[in-house]
Amino acid sequence: MSGQTSDHQNHEFWIQQVLMKDPAELSGELQKKLKFLRRDKVDKPVVTIGMNTCSLIAGAGHTMKEIRQYLTERDIQAELIAVGCDGFCAMEPLVTVHLPGKTRLSFKNITSDKVYFLLDSIFNNILPEEYVLCQHPDQDHELWKDAEFYESIPFYARQRRILLAHSGKIDPMSMEDYLANGGYRAYLRTIRSYTPLEVCEIVEKSGLKGRGGGGFLTGTKWKLAHSSIADQHYLICNAYDSDPGAFANRALIESNPHLLIEGIAIASYAVGTSRAYIYIRNEYGLAVKRLREAIRQASELGLIGHNIHGSGFNLDISIRLGAGAFVCGEETALISSIEGKRGMPRPKPPYPVAMGLFGKPTAVNNVETLANIPGILKYGPDRLKIQNQEQSRGTKLINLNGKIKYFGVVEVPYGTSLRDIVYTIGGGVKNAGKLKALQIGGPSGGFLKEEELDTPLDDQSLKSMGVFIGSGGISVLDESNCIIDMVKFFMDFIQKESCGKCIPCREGSRRMLEIYENITRRPVNENGHSTLERFKGVMQLESLAGVIRDTSLCGLGKRAPNPVLSSLRLFRNEYEEHIFDRKCDAGVCKELRLFYIDVEKCTGCAACTPKCPVEAIIGTKKHPHFIIEDKCTGCGICFEVCKFSAIYVK
Repeated sequence: MSGQTSDHQNHEFWIQQVLMKDPAELSGELQKKLKFLRRDKVDKPVVTIGMNTCSLIAGAGHTMKEIRQYLTERDIQAELIAVGCDGFCAMEPLVTVHLPGKTRLSFKNITSDKVYFLLDSIFNNILPEEYVLCQHPDQDHELWKDAEFYESIPFYARQRRILLAHSGKIDPMSMEDYLANGGYRAYLRTIRSYTPLEVCEIVEKSGLKGRGGGGFLTGTKWKLAHSSIADQHYLICNAYDSDPGAFANRALIESNPHLLIEGIAIASYAVGTSRAYIYIRNEYGLAVKRLREAIRQASELGLIGHNIHGSGFNLDISIRLGAGAFVCGEETALISSIEGKRGMPRPKPPYPVAMGLFGKPTAVNNVETLANIPGILKYGPDRLKIQNQEQSRGTKLINLNGKIKYFGVVEVPYGTSLRDIVYTIGGGVKNAGKLKALQIGGPSGGFLKEEELDTPLDDQSLKSMGVFIGSGGISVLDESNCIIDMVKFFMDFIQKESCGKCIPCREGSRRMLEIYENITRRPVNENGHSTLERFKGVMQLESLAGVIRDTSLCGLGKRAPNPVLSSLRLFRNEYEEHIFDRKCDAGVCKELRLFYIDVEKCTGCAACTPKCPVEAIIGTKKHPHFIIEDKCTGCGICFEVCKFSAIYVK
């Protein structure tokens, strides 16, 4: 009973003393308490460690275990907190230490074997410089000598962190952490002070567009859904991250799930619905776990449920797990999946805002879009006016991956040049390599070359170059990447993931894949007829891509040919190299590789002979061997097993 009383008092404190009051009305004592709850000030050492999916892959789980063991062994009274990822995935596991009176320090790549040395040093006021990433200065704490400031690290300096402001700082499983940082204040003020239509107008005035690739004005979409007459409306949060290499939605959910829940709650009020769904990949176990906990905590505080704090607004939020189909990233296919049907797109019109889930008006927004909503309602419609960008306002989450030095999730204002993103924030091509191209937007995107990197990150600018930002994936390619092989991967992906409903996408993607397979395969005993067929296929590639783009049913099918058209425009020489010279300079297309044995280096050890799967290597022991060119499949096993570097690729 006493536990229930304590919980009730705690809930009353947050609602009545904090959330229902304007920040200027909070007493000095309460503001001081919130400072400690936010850990702006600490009275004992606080150690935090990023525990997102990327962190766990890098070994953060073992690091956490080692830190806990260290604190127990040394009998140190410190607080150990699992936080989210701040986006700097290349530096994981990331550990921060905040000692009373000193600024907070971040340390990079702290695997379990480094824990004892790191903590022994820092608890004795010795700075282990080789592990320091940066310090987070403020006027209330003493600076560490010779530690770089957070703002001077290029990865952070060129970002504008609005959605990621608390990622890597708060405990994603703690409601108090979110509330202490101003969470849910905008939501409660919204349902008590604005009508749903006023909320739609504020969001519309902000210029917020859908961040999932469609680019439709969010406030306008909500107005259309709200004005559709029906006995029930729905809101769906698309948290699918269906593009290969896209993980920003997952990272944001794992780091700050309450931000999404607050955005969904405000959006549901604006649309006029009491039912909201979050559609997320079944594979995102950690994100789902944290979302469920956030929903439970919000329900306990009375922020979800019936007649929320006397406002007359009711809300229920449910999670639906997707089975991993790429096509379910498209809103109508997603709706079919939630209804328990096969995930297949529907013809539009009618649009979901008029006839969506269960035939009722439905607004579908992705995670990034909804995460922007609390800030807009808290600070006003000018929140997204950052770089005088009228076409695309606010910031965009970017997934940096590929051959880049600093990979991770970054948040940059629209209008930032791609060159800044790649070379300043991302540190350029790793291992001082040469940039070959950027692949933007995954299977629905396209390529850009080095000379096009001054293009601003803007929907219209990129669209004019045949590139769609989509979920925000940017893959950096260097000279070791083959453009043809990457496009073939996308075609294979699209062909396998096509729902099969419309012929252009189903058959067209299969035909394009066949053409790419022919381009990347060395002909064996090819006659004149088959040679002619291969060249005809290549010649038809561009027109075939145009037909698929113009006649496919859904947006995914319409954009599927983008990598083909983009690569043909920029890398025609690479196509000619594969088609006419039958070689891949990057050495990626295995079936085009030809291996040779240097008779001067070959000792006749015969280590390669039994390893060859097609028996293409001949020779007698202790004498130079030879590779039969017509038999060789280019698998490269012989190259890997040769101890004398006698085998080379031509």
